[in-house]
Amino acid sequence: MNILMIGSECTPFVKTGGLADVLGSLPRALQEQGHDVRIVLPKYENMSDEWKMQLNTLDTFNVELGWRNQYAGVQFIEHEGIPTYFIDNEYYFKRSNLYGYDDEAERFVFFNKAIMEMVRKMDWKPDVLHCHDWQSGLIPVLLHTHYGNNPYFHDMKTVFTIHNLKYQGIYPDAVLYDLLGFDSNMMTAQGLEFFGNINFMKGALNYADHITTVSETYAKEIQTPYYGENLDGVLRERSEILSGIVNGIDDQAYNPLKDESLAFPYRSSLVKKSLNKMWLQEELGLPVRKDVPMIGVVSRLVEQKGFDLVARVISELLEQEDIQIVVLGTGETEYEDMFQWAQSKYPTKLSANIMFSDALSRQIYAASDLFLMPSRFEPCGIGQLIALRYLSAPIVRETGGLADTVQPFDETTGEGNGFTFTNYNAHDMLFTIRRAVEMYRDPAAWKQLVKNMGKSQFPWKYSASQYSELYEATLE
Repeated sequence: MNILMIGSECTPFVKTGGLADVLGSLPRALQEQGHDVRIVLPKYENMSDEWKMQLNTLDTFNVELGWRNQYAGVQFIEHEGIPTYFIDNEYYFKRSNLYGYDDEAERFVFFNKAIMEMVRKMDWKPDVLHCHDWQSGLIPVLLHTHYGNNPYFHDMKTVFTIHNLKYQGIYPDAVLYDLLGFDSNMMTAQGLEFFGNINFMKGALNYADHITTVSETYAKEIQTPYYGENLDGVLRERSEILSGIVNGIDDQAYNPLKDESLAFPYRSSLVKKSLNKMWLQEELGLPVRKDVPMIGVVSRLVEQKGFDLVARVISELLEQEDIQIVVLGTGETEYEDMFQWAQSKYPTKLSANIMFSDALSRQIYAASDLFLMPSRFEPCGIGQLIALRYLSAPIVRETGGLADTVQPFDETTGEGNGFTFTNYNAHDMLFTIRRAVEMYRDPAAWKQLVKNMGKSQFPWKYSASQYSELYEATLE
């Protein structure tokens, strides 16, 4: 089966979030199952020269955007056996950041239309166009409208994956007429209309042949008003073609036995894991103590991730518990300031690292005994999956992919791989942290929990098998 993955970022070329990890890993897992998988991305300015120097230009053509006639280049690289195409246009993509510009709608209308022209001209024909998030949300729309009468596209199907429903691509209705060349027939509930504006993601939801999101629980949650971000009605209407497939992780890229960032590589040895903890304690200036439970936090520091809960109880937690917390991330100023304040007041208990470092993130996963993710909502989450891989017990709220991948540990039955709480409440979280710390100090219970974590792995091959079955069903 020929599958073209369409997205706005992908490791190792360019990344701002989890979407890049999915596009960097899922195609390889699908390829191992016998599919011909390729990727198409924008060619951004902030790609490293290492990649830019390897690109070859395959084609050039013009793309019509209303009265505009814009150049598009198709450049190509094969990385680790995966053919990857880049849509080149310096006017739209030679900028310092990936997102956040006043002409964002125009940039991604161009990207979507350029891809459709690229597909039409290629000597390789995809069976499935797998679109990811709002930046590629117009592909299913264009396939059924502008390209609907072209016989070349008649057997082609679209799958659209929601990675985070909060970000939808909402713009003034002028985009509909000026850039897309649609008439008022598309300014309807069955088209792109959204409270007087247009919505790229809504267009994808209305026109895609199948819709997925990144966990079974999130697929159910987003059909409710609380999680639905004003699209829950559309999602309920299309529930028959909506499914949830939990993300995986690249179990070779995240392998504590082969991770070059770690001072002491390990597979299942708690002795070596504790050596990583003491090494990190020394590196960060924390008291070097083998016995103290370390809680890791690697995250964007934003309200969605539950840091308003942490802010309410941080003093109570650090004053009353014999623990250490190591934080890595950047985000909203109030949460950055909160962790820096906590570090200044409790310097022997908390290390705040307001930055991003891939190496330090891996060192935190390896050193920590517990890993905190108290998210308000979490479509899938990758942090808890990596934590399980590195034998750091997740403490999570039961939402989205966190609920699907972390089961509460029951010391009576010996089942479960982490610690969970249901209500979005600071003291429910605090109670769960305290229970986790108590369990850490019970050697027999902790040994069983670690054993369970070792069995709770999420390599991409399982998720890829579900995508394979979905593609086949969509093409029938």
